[in-house]
Amino acid sequence: MAGKLSGVASRILGSNGVAARSAASAFRARAGMGLPVGKHIVPDKPLPAQDELVWDNGSAYPEPCVDRIAPHIGKYEALAWLCGGLGFFASLGLLAVWNDKASRIPFAPKVYPYDNLSKELGGKQ
Repeated sequence: MAGKLSGVASRILGSNGVAARSAASAFRARAGMGLPVGKHIVPDKPLPAQDELVWDNGSAYPEPCVDRIAPHIGKYEALAWLCGGLGFFASLGLLAVWNDKASRIPFAPKVYPYDNLSKELGGKQ
């Protein structure tokens, strides 16, 4: 595929010029970047238990997938913060629904001339 693309690029850019050669080498070498995540290693033995919980990007220190950002915060404190945040947004939504004037008056009120046509509509004489 890369050979076909480099051939097409060389025909477009003009036979064997410098631009054609650079375009051909860029197509062949993936612009010098290689694969996006490094080499793919095919396992030849069983994986260790809970291998999916470690992000091994080839560095000397693989990272855990689930970060322990704040180990001093307990699970019940985290649950309280989560419930407090969700409760705030739920109360904000309920306040918006309760204070929605457009749902109570779905149309614009009609405004009539001459004191809102009170005399013509049988109101004050």
